[in-house]
Amino acid sequence: MTYFMCVLMLGLIVGLVAVASNPSPYFAAAGLVVVSGLGCGVLVGHGAPFLSLVLFLIYLGGMLVVFAYSAALAAEPYPETLGSGPVVFNAGGYLVMVGMGAGFFWGGWFSNSWATVDDFVEFSVFRGDMAGVALMYSGGGWMLVVSAWVLLLTLFVVLELCRGLSRGALRAV
Repeated sequence: MTYFMCVLMLGLIVGLVAVASNPSPYFAAAGLVVVSGLGCGVLVGHGAPFLSLVLFLIYLGGMLVVFAYSAALAAEPYPETLGSGPVVFNAGGYLVMVGMGAGFFWGGWFSNSWATVDDFVEFSVFRGDMAGVALMYSGGGWMLVVSAWVLLLTLFVVLELCRGLSRGALRAV
């Protein structure tokens, strides 16, 4: 499980570099979806599957709204991909900076910081997020449903504002 967590963390860092170095909103939004999935996988490995699910749903709802808005305002016929020259240059610079930061902080890492919650199961009575799940459903379950509907309504509002060349409200901008 520790190797799987290392792969998730490495994918998270490489995905964040890809998102930061890409100027096109299309590929940046797709990279953000992948990065949020990897980040939620890290949370699941550390013992918070319900928090991971809620964060993933909220991130996906927010990213859909941001992607629809940015894609409507910055519609490029030929967007830059991860293989184009400036994007590769930026990604290389970011990876060098990440490598320098990792080299600087490498001596402070403790080997058990990569361990997952299942590695310490003999010290625990129950899973770490079970109390949070009960509290979320007892007092705030209706808020999750309201939040999901608000995100869906916001997505439809943004799509309606950016609908077309002649009918959209934001085309004058």
